[in-house]
This record gives sequence, structure tokens and C-alpha cells, in this order.
Amino acid sequence: MALEQKTLEELGEIAGRYPEARSGLLPMLHLVQSVEGRITPEGIEACAAILDISPAEVSGVATFYTMYKRKPVGKHHIGVCINTLCGLLGGDAVYDALSERLGVGHDQPTADGEFWLERIECQAACTHAPVM
Repeated sequence: MALEQKTLEELGEIAGRYPEARSGLLPMLHLVQSVEGRITPEGIEACAAILDISPAEVSGVATFYTMYKRKPVGKHHIGVCINTLCGLLGGDAVYDALSERLGVGHDQPTADGEFWLERIECQAACTHAPVM
């Protein structure tokens, strides 16, 4: 399914904000994900066309960063930091409790699609560990 014209225009506007248009790829992917709920093949194609780069280059960026999802995710995203400090201060226990309560593992939605549970890396809020 093709992206809406409004989304395509917004993608073009994002690319136009940068002296080197391809520098806008990350915010463009954020837009695609916010509109589509994930990074879709159509979103990849649109970004590639606007930036005049290959879909493989866009896909490479989208798969490198864990914040971009290639499959549908739950309505509510729950990320639990499992880096060293958060882990030592209970992050692993928080993750395990949520996993058991929701009945899902890492990077999975609940059966009803309401929640998505994920282990995440440092969120730069270590003074508030564990971070969720």
C-alpha cells in the first residue's frame, strides 16, 4: 500500500532541511514508522526515491538501528534498560516480571496487540536506574 501524499510531502520537507538531503534519513524513517506503525517496504522505497539513494541503503540504516521496527508492534511500547547499571539495580528483574506478566519475550507483542516488550540499551538516565 502506497504512502499517502501528505506523508510523501512531509518526507520531502524533512529532506529539504539538510544541506545534504541524505542526512535527513533518520527523521524520515521516524516519520514513516510513526505513520505506518513500522518501517514498511513502501516507506523504504519512498525514502530512497526522495533521497536518490538505493532502497538497500535505506534498508541498511533501518535494520542497523533497533529503534526502527520492521514488523507491527504493540500499541504501547515498553522498553526496559538492561545495561550494566540498570541490570544491577533491578532492570533484569523488572524485565523478567513484565515478560512473565505479559506472556511475551523480547521484541514481541502481546496477543491482543496492546503491548510490546523489549530489552533496550542505555537511555542516558542512569541516575534513575532502572530505566523503563
